[in-house]
Amino acid sequence: MSILRMPSVKSETGFRSHASIYNAVREGLFTKPVQIGQRAVGWPSDEVLAINRARIAGQSKDQIRTLVYQLHAKRANLAKKMEENCLSNNRLSSWQDSSFEPVLGMGSDI
Repeated sequence: MSILRMPSVKSETGFRSHASIYNAVREGLFTKPVQIGQRAVGWPSDEVLAINRARIAGQSKDQIRTLVYQLHAKRANLAKKMEENCLSNNRLSSWQDSSFEPVLGMGSDI
């Protein structure tokens, strides 16, 4: 898995503009970006691939929204596992200091 920046996401998805991608995010049809720097975001390549596959398969907007919800949940679970692993290794403070902060925007339970 890699993190794709905006030009790569546009190329992979066929979207022509930043606004198209952010509109899809707002409509729940695309995952939210993850923070990769102070002013830089990107999208996990496996998420972009999963959404592309769903679109190619002709899934409905509601089905794609469900997929996006599941992808966000998968991110949250990964972050939780990382935190638990750091706690078990008494390394939470170093993990928190690393500025790892996924951009979910879907509430604390996801």
